[in-house]
Amino acid sequence: MTHSHATLQELRNTPKLDRPDALEQIVIREFKESLLMSEDEDFPLSESFFDLGLTSLRVTEVKQRLEELLDCSISANVLFNSPTVELMLTYLMTEVLTDLFGEASDARQ
Repeated sequence: MTHSHATLQELRNTPKLDRPDALEQIVIREFKESLLMSEDEDFPLSESFFDLGLTSLRVTEVKQRLEELLDCSISANVLFNSPTVELMLTYLMTEVLTDLFGEASDARQ
């Protein structure tokens, strides 16, 4: 059984003000796993994935896992043209998961 909808559901159940932090934790966890970093290591949000040592194949794998976890589609162009977690989080919140981070009227579930 896949845990994909569990993560999306966890985000939905998170208070709206806390969702950006929750999303950040999910994204960072996936990148740390790909980089074989331990959980307590700091992850630089504004540093390029590629400067951190990820190959385009590894970035694509992270993209696929995040798409599964968040039940969404992530543009490969965004990942490769804006290869930092900081920019990716902004993209996810403003263009992909707008139902979770958008208008206040969407907050009622």
